Amino acid sequence: MKTTLTERIVNTIIKGLIFTLCRVDGEQLNRVPSRGPLIIYMNHINFLDAPILYTHLQPRPLTGFVKAETWDSPLLGPLFTLWDAIPLRRGEADMAAIRRGVDVLKAGQILAIAPEGTRSEHGRMQNAHAGTVMMALLSRAPLLPIAHFGAEGFRQNFPHFRRTDFRIVVGEPFVLDNGGARATRATREKMTDEIMYHLAAMLPPSHRGEYVDLSKATQNYMRFEARNPRADD
Repeated sequence: MKTTLTERIVNTIIKGLIFTLCRVDGEQLNRVPSRGPLIIYMNHINFLDAPILYTHLQPRPLTGFVKAETWDSPLLGPLFTLWDAIPLRRGEADMAAIRRGVDVLKAGQILAIAPEGTRSEHGRMQNAHAGTVMMALLSRAPLLPIAHFGAEGFRQNFPHFRRTDFRIVVGEPFVLDNGGARATRATREKMTDEIMYHLAAMLPPSHRGEYVDLSKATQNYMRFEARNPRADD
C-alpha cells in the first residue's frame, strides 16, 4: 500500500490541525512494527482517535474498519476512501468486510480495530464485540493493544482555547491460541474479555469502565511473542 502525494498532503494538514488542538504524547508508537501482518486494537473515545493514530502511524501500511454510515458524509467519506478504510455494517456479521480485513493481513499490512464498535465520548471502556477475535482467529495474525486517554476532555477544552492532552500507551504483541479446539461463541466471548481486560490494564482505573475489575482478567488464550529485533529492519 503506497502513500500517494495527495494522501501525504492531506495527512500533513491533519497533523497540523491536531498539533493546534492537542498535545499528543505518541512516543510509544515507535514500538509499533513498520509492517504487518498485525491487528492493532484500541479503545474508542471520540472522533480524534482515528485521525491522530492514523497520521502518527504513517508511513506504515495501515487501514482499519470504519462504520459504513461514515461514507454518507461529504467530508469524511472521501477522507476515509483516501485512507483505504474498510466500510463495516454494524449490527450484523459483515462477511464482506471481514474478508477484506483478512486480505489486508495476508498482504502484510496492519489492520486497526476498535472492538467497542462505538465511541464512548466519556473515555470509559464499553463492552466489546467479538469481531476482533474472529479476525485474529481467521488470519492467525498477532494482536497489539494500543490504549489512549485524554481525548474525552476535548469538548470542554476547545471552547476555552485549551489544547487537549492525548496520551498513547503501546503494549506487547500476542497471538490467540485455543489449542486447536473449535472456537465456539462462548470461547470467542472469553477471548474478547481477555484482550479487553489486557487493554484496560494499560489505562488509568478511571478509564477502564466495564473492565475495571482486573481480578477477572485471565490470559488462558493469549500467547505473548518475544519481539523480533529484526522485525523493523
